[in-house]
Amino acid sequence: MNLKGKSIFFIGAHPDDIEIGAGALISNLAGKAEIFCITLSDNQKNPELKNVADEHRESMRILGIDPEHDYLGQFETRRFKQDRQEILEYLFSLNKQHKPDIVFTHSNADLHQDHSVVSEESLRAFRGTSLFGFDVIRSSHGFFPSLLIEVEKSDVDKKITALDAYKTYAGKYYFSPELTQAILIRNGALAEKTYAEGFDIFRMVGSFS
Repeated sequence: MNLKGKSIFFIGAHPDDIEIGAGALISNLAGKAEIFCITLSDNQKNPELKNVADEHRESMRILGIDPEHDYLGQFETRRFKQDRQEILEYLFSLNKQHKPDIVFTHSNADLHQDHSVVSEESLRAFRGTSLFGFDVIRSSHGFFPSLLIEVEKSDVDKKITALDAYKTYAGKYYFSPELTQAILIRNGALAEKTYAEGFDIFRMVGSFS
């Protein structure tokens, strides 16, 4: 499976979801693939999270994402079910505009109400496209990676640095550098590598040449 040179979408519900789920892989692919990061809610209706949008931008910059490929939407957190149709249409329009080869979004094992809407609408919006699910550990239940992608120590460090940009969430256990590294080591062990990012599989589309 070769991701280099591909057009790849990473889709998350909220700022930090993509980085937690796939930050090391994004770091590994930066400059080697055309990466688009699409976050549906900027969380700006919560006065306690007023800095999160800027922290997200800095986090994506650290991972090497072109600011023009960093989409930060304005869907309201915890209201995604009510906005399901608008979310589908938004994702469909991005699909039509950029035609990604591969899409990464929330795992099927994610219990967060917004996260599950994003994964379901991604399946509808990107028919005929390979689609994989990343794990956001704070809201997952029974996640087990069936796709393991090797990353380097420098990617692990970059993911940790990117998550550290979220000063709003300092002290949250799921931002712990030790936890982040432990997950990547565990996924690496499953793949008999030093480090790996792990995903589950919604749909894999391929052909024999």
